[in-house]
Amino acid sequence: MTDVRPAAGASDIADGTAAVVGGLSMLDRLLPVWIAAAMAAGLVAGRAIPGLGTALEAVQVSGISLPIALGLLVMMYPVLAKVRYDRLESVTGDRRLLLSSLLLNWVAGPALMFALAWIFLPDLPTYRTGLIIVGLARCIAMVVIWNDLARGDREATAVLVALNSVFQVLAFAGLGWFYLSVLPGWLGLPQTELDVSTWDIARSVLIFLGIPLVAGYLTRRLGEKAKGRHWYETRFLPKIGPAALWGLLFTIVILFALQGEAITSQPLDVARIALPLLAYFAIMWCGSFGLGRLVGLGYARTATLAFTAAGNNFELAIAVAIATFGLTSGQALAGVVGPLIEVPALVALVYLSLALRRRIQPQPA
Repeated sequence: MTDVRPAAGASDIADGTAAVVGGLSMLDRLLPVWIAAAMAAGLVAGRAIPGLGTALEAVQVSGISLPIALGLLVMMYPVLAKVRYDRLESVTGDRRLLLSSLLLNWVAGPALMFALAWIFLPDLPTYRTGLIIVGLARCIAMVVIWNDLARGDREATAVLVALNSVFQVLAFAGLGWFYLSVLPGWLGLPQTELDVSTWDIARSVLIFLGIPLVAGYLTRRLGEKAKGRHWYETRFLPKIGPAALWGLLFTIVILFALQGEAITSQPLDVARIALPLLAYFAIMWCGSFGLGRLVGLGYARTATLAFTAAGNNFELAIAVAIATFGLTSGQALAGVVGPLIEVPALVALVYLSLALRRRIQPQPA
């Protein structure tokens, strides 16, 4: 079925023509520049403004700074309001997509991060542990905007994110025990304990996915009931669409401001942590995209599969690392470096995905 979407912002880049690019707002056309500027602004603010990090950390929700939580909610709401919830049945019946996603997210992803952490950081146990925790935290937040920018399947994203959320609550603690204690013991490697509450994970999921998902669903249901689908998609969605990108930029600024000093004061450590992360994002995304094509998924669902598998829930990983090992721990720093590398890496993969779309699907859908 053709996916008729309103012109809602940066996702229009996918068309790849000069006419479309010329018609985009300055924010959309220069998205990588704004993201780089937001990262730099956060890092500078974190170093230049005394007490900023302490002030931002003063108010927390589920172990995460309230400003970050608000930024994520603002970022996710417009995208989830675009989802056509009456089409979800077509996604839940796609066993190729669901089984591939479960395999990639809960078998391949954690195993790959475990292997890369030991390969690249055999002499840095705290950073290694932090990376393994990042690998266990599957993405439920930023993936919605990366997928939307790449013109993936919005309905499939909603289903896969919800599926990841359920498995995150059920499996995170068990997988942490396996990859940090059991498997290293089998291999004769040093072991680490991870004390994490299932309720804390569930609370994080309810906040960062539950709130914007319910808000998006109710907005569509009530908006279509009051004004009809045409008005909702051609008049209402274009008005709220830019909020997703503003929320993304705000989140990046706050996140990097919180950890600006830790990142800039340890550049060599950041570089060591960045190498396995870059390898992870490249391998997971390319492998997932290839699997999607192999099992016969179309472009939109292949892109969704790739981004949901490659992204990680950095907010959960940071919260778990801080709660277990402390705010100034190496494990927490590894979690913080995650988005430092993930954001530009996945922006680059968005453009790669759009280039592949023009080969796979020459005519815009």
